[in-house]
Amino acid sequence: MKDEITLSVPDEVVMNKIYFVRGQKVMLDFDLAELYQVETKYLKRQVRRNIERFPEDFMFELTPDEYYVSRSQNGTLKQGENYKYAPMAFTEQGVSMLSSVLNGQKAILVNIQIMRIFTKIRQMLMDNTELRLEIEKIKNKLDNQDKNMEVVFQYLDELIKYQANDKPRKVIGYKPDRF
Repeated sequence: MKDEITLSVPDEVVMNKIYFVRGQKVMLDFDLAELYQVETKYLKRQVRRNIERFPEDFMFELTPDEYYVSRSQNGTLKQGENYKYAPMAFTEQGVSMLSSVLNGQKAILVNIQIMRIFTKIRQMLMDNTELRLEIEKIKNKLDNQDKNMEVVFQYLDELIKYQANDKPRKVIGYKPDRF
């Protein structure tokens, strides 16, 4: 437990290193290398030596366009800085698999933290979806109430018009002032 506390990185730092690429939440190799406190080339070497553990749904290389977009939108690289090889993007399963190819207690502890953060993000998205559904239900109810109020006001307008156009009617029946 003590090791976990000393190696722990703030959750916000890790969350800021999770990107959305090809419709998936991923972490890039250079960010993971920084978290694991290893060189990026070491991480890539270990992945390439164990490439059978990383199918495309676990890890993929960014295209030049994806790389440029991630760099410009997220500020992952300083202007002018370049990489010889395209960055690898690891899905949640790929990050989990990294602990089996990167030896050491540090890799295990960092992976545990990252997995917990992915779980938190998934829970936040699920909560967000439930909240959106509830808001949509309320919105639909309000739309229906607006339509019902419009109908009521139309009937009131018709009633007012009818009463305004109506001539006074002749009173019939018992007249008490004749006696």
